[in-house]
Amino acid sequence: MTEYRGCELPEDLYYDLDYLWARPGDDGTFTLGLTDPAQTMAGRVVAVMFRKVGTHRKAGRHVATLESGKWVGGVPLPFDGTIEQINPAVVDDPGIVNVSPYTDAWLLIARPDDPDEAMARLKRGPEAIAALKAWVDRYDIECMRCVD
Repeated sequence: MTEYRGCELPEDLYYDLDYLWARPGDDGTFTLGLTDPAQTMAGRVVAVMFRKVGTHRKAGRHVATLESGKWVGGVPLPFDGTIEQINPAVVDDPGIVNVSPYTDAWLLIARPDDPDEAMARLKRGPEAIAALKAWVDRYDIECMRCVD
C-alpha cells in the first residue's frame, strides 16, 4: 500500500486515473469504487443514487451520482458495460464511502462489453501510482477519513 499526502493508494488495484479504482473478478466483472483522494475531495458523502441493475452505459457515462455537503457529481463507468450489482451497504449508509473506500464501500459491480478493452482503459502499478500522486498534487489534496 502506497501512502501519499495521507491518501491510501493500493498497488493491487486498477485505476481509471481520475476518480475510480477497479478490481477484476474471476467471472469477468469489475468491482468499482471511489479512490481515497476522490472521497476526500468530495467531502462527507450524504447520498448515492445509482442507475438500475441491468443498465448498460458507454465509457464515461454516469452509473451513479454522489452528493456531499459541498458537491454533487457523477460516477463515470470507465468502460462500456452493464451494471450487475449495487452495494446495498452504500445505499443504506453513504458515509461509509468516506470511511472505507477500498473495502466495505465499493460502489458497484459492472460487466464490460469487452474485457480486454476494459483492461486497456485501466492502469495498475507504478504508472498508476505516479499518475494518482500527480492527481493529488494537482488538486492539493491531503486525505482524511470522515468519521462520526
